[in-house]
Amino acid sequence: MKKKIDLSTWDRKEHFLFFHQFEEPFHGVCVTVDVTKTYQKCKEQGVSFFLKYLYLSLKAANETEAFRYRIIDHEVYLFEAIHASPTIARENGLFGFSYMNFQEDFSVFEADAQKVMEETKKSTGLLPSKSGENVIHYSSLPWLSFTSLSHARSFGFADSAPKISFGKMEEKEGTLQMPMSVHVHHGLAFGKDVADYVTRFQELLNLE
Repeated sequence: MKKKIDLSTWDRKEHFLFFHQFEEPFHGVCVTVDVTKTYQKCKEQGVSFFLKYLYLSLKAANETEAFRYRIIDHEVYLFEAIHASPTIARENGLFGFSYMNFQEDFSVFEADAQKVMEETKKSTGLLPSKSGENVIHYSSLPWLSFTSLSHARSFGFADSAPKISFGKMEEKEGTLQMPMSVHVHHGLAFGKDVADYVTRFQELLNLE
């Protein structure tokens, strides 16, 4: 479900029209989040840490309106819900893209996501069987603790989906810290939106 935004009354109209002209309209930041409580609970409960922080990230994104905007045929739409398209590593060192539906209930999300991960690991293709505009492109680099990150981009391909990457978790002063990068289309999401998203994500991590 999506709703077309009336640009004539949208308060972000000028910003959208300005940045929509750019060859590279994406901007991004790298931050560090505290995953101590989430990691400990995952270990206690025997659930996947990767799927837990992916779920919480997706939940925070769904609660941040700017992350649900997408550009389709030069028009802006607000989706009711957005889902995940994460990269899944294979044993041979390669990876495949996947598609995971967002579910409010983590246990439902985890069960569905586990099936998708197994299917992706066993497959040999790069692209997911299904996807759409209302996704966030996720990737994970558990081997690197980065402070900067860039993405491969085809400027000829119309793209407005946020791109979120996670890095290697490290222990610092008794806490577990994990780097993450957030890249968004500047015509749809501003610095304050990214800050609101990161703040909400950290709040959810603190609850788990």
